[in-house]
Amino acid sequence: MNHFFKNHKHLTLLASTFNRFVSSNLSKKPRALFSSFANDLLEPDSWKSMEGLVRCKANYAPLSPISFLERSATVYRDRTSVVYGSLKFTWAETHQRCLKLASALSQLGISRGDVVAALAPNVPAMYELHFAVPMAGAVFCTLNTRHDSNMVSILLEHSEAKIIFVDHQLLDLARGALDLLEKTGTKSPMVVLISESDGSSPTGFSSSSYEYESLLENGHSGFEIRQPESEWDPISINYTSGTTSRPKGVVYSHRGAYLNTLATLFLHGIGTMPVYLWTVPMFHCNGWCLTWGMAAQGGANVCLRKVSPKDIFDSIDQHKVTHMAGAPTVLSMIVNSAVSDQKPLPHKVEIMTGGAPPPPQIFFKMEELGFGVSHLTVIFEDLPRNSTGKVQKFILREKAKALGSLFRMPYHFDMDDAWTDERTTVYVNSFFTRN
Repeated sequence: MNHFFKNHKHLTLLASTFNRFVSSNLSKKPRALFSSFANDLLEPDSWKSMEGLVRCKANYAPLSPISFLERSATVYRDRTSVVYGSLKFTWAETHQRCLKLASALSQLGISRGDVVAALAPNVPAMYELHFAVPMAGAVFCTLNTRHDSNMVSILLEHSEAKIIFVDHQLLDLARGALDLLEKTGTKSPMVVLISESDGSSPTGFSSSSYEYESLLENGHSGFEIRQPESEWDPISINYTSGTTSRPKGVVYSHRGAYLNTLATLFLHGIGTMPVYLWTVPMFHCNGWCLTWGMAAQGGANVCLRKVSPKDIFDSIDQHKVTHMAGAPTVLSMIVNSAVSDQKPLPHKVEIMTGGAPPPPQIFFKMEELGFGVSHLTVIFEDLPRNSTGKVQKFILREKAKALGSLFRMPYHFDMDDAWTDERTTVYVNSFFTRN
């Protein structure tokens, strides 16, 4: 079990709760006592059962993004799920591939709570890992491809990743990180190489490592998914960029990822069967949770290894893209692109941006090109850590006013509990709010 998810305070609280429960239920037999305690522990304090109403599989299941893929494999089974160059998969195929990959991870010894890392651009393997890793009961850690080997080694050591999936173009970066781990005596994770879709791989690839497609083929499509035991189980770890201080780890729960996925879809107005162009790195907040969101809506994921204005316009024209997202720099790249790279849009393309709002002229130029722009504010990293919830809310409202738009706080987010000075791990239910 990763140290991220160990906390002696939780154990102390559990023990004291159990002692109080036992002292008040001494007349019950041991089996009934433990069963009753487990039910009380898992049930919210505010919920009181009606007589004869018992929580069971028929009326309750932990919220998890895994369910999005399971549903799409049935509802949208023959619709396109992933597009990458000439490569195409349907939702039924993606579901089968993720099952086989989860099975393969299990065969490699990955168990519940283990961390699996990935160092890759927006390629199909990176998308599949967002489902396969949690389906194996593990926790997914996406690493920023812009880090150097030293930073990657630090994050691998801190996350205690057991396996790292590495894109073939980033193999040297990963090798440098693993060499640094070896020098410090830290056990290195197993390496799985993500080759290009044509199966090519760089020379000098270690025979002791694994290759993605070969590993996947060794898995079983009948693998039984390791569903979360609780919806509060972790599904992913994301690290801040570390540009202003040491990177901090953000742990997403299955519940938080599920709710934030639906919130992002709702706020961005993404309906059923969209065609989504991947210009946001999937390593950034799990692609703003839209890795899972496209499965929820049966959308087509158009993957781009490298983002350029020409590739953006070509992809929109070829695949009839309906939605995309990107940092303000992506919007600037689009509006300042060469005329020869631009193409008339087949329809209005909705694009979501985040972080600091772009200058008004960028918005106007994007609209002229046929894009509809909406802005989301990333809450963390942008707020004073030691300020109270009231101060933080005031700052956000003032920013929203400056944008001349409506501000909404996430309905299930407690600002006062978000930051602590002692811990480097922040547990998040919702990451974005729409202005």
